[in-house]
Amino acid sequence: MTTRRRILLYVTCLAVLLGVAWYAGSRPSSSGPPPSATGSVRLGPDPGTAVADYLATLPGDLPAPGVTVPALVQLDAEVTGPQAVALAADGTLAEVVWRVPLPRVQTALRFEPLDDGVPPATAVDTARQRAALAAQADADRRTGRPGAVAAAEQAALARPGCGCVVALVVEADRTVLEALATRPGVRAVQAAPAGARLTDLALAPLLPEQTERADPLPDDGPVPTS
Repeated sequence: MTTRRRILLYVTCLAVLLGVAWYAGSRPSSSGPPPSATGSVRLGPDPGTAVADYLATLPGDLPAPGVTVPALVQLDAEVTGPQAVALAADGTLAEVVWRVPLPRVQTALRFEPLDDGVPPATAVDTARQRAALAAQADADRRTGRPGAVAAAEQAALARPGCGCVVALVVEADRTVLEALATRPGVRAVQAAPAGARLTDLALAPLLPEQTERADPLPDDGPVPTS
C-alpha cells in the first residue's frame, strides 16, 4: 500500500470515529426517569401482607411538600357516591373503586375513572351507572353462584344511594393527603411516587374486612336474591 493510500485510509477512519462520537454525544441522556408503564405502580398491600406492617409504611410514601401525586384513599367502610365526593373535596377526585358489601360473599372491585370536565358529583354518579352495567354484563354471561353474585351487585349499584365506594384515587399534595388520612372513615392513604401518572397505577385497596392480613375474604355466605 502506498503512503498516499495509507493517509487516505487514516483520514477516512478518523472521520467515521468523529461522526460516531458526535452522534453519541448528541443523543438525549438516558439518566432521566424511565418511561411510565401502565400498571407499573402498585398501590395497596401485596397479597398476604400483615395489615399493621402495610399501614406502618405509608407515611414514608408521602410526597415532598408542594408536589402533587395520585394517591389511593382506602376506607374503613363503603360509602355512597356523594360521601366520596365530599371526602375528596380538597383534592382532585380521579377514580372511584366500587364494591358491593355482602356478608361473607366475595364481590368484584370495579374501577371507574371519572370523566374529565364534569362536575365531581355527576362524574361519580355516571361511574356508578357504568359499574352497574358491568355487573349486569357479568350476570348475563355467568351461571350459578358467580352469576347470582353479579346480579346482586347490579341490583345494589343501580340504586343512587348505594354505599358501595370502598376506595378513591385522589390527586393532591402532601398537605391535603395528610389531612385526608386523619378524616373519619379513612383507613389509609398511599401516595404514588412523584411523576407517576394515573395510567401507571395498579390498584389493590385494603378492604374493610381485612383486619390482620391482606388475604382473600370468605365466600360461603348466602347470596341475596333481590
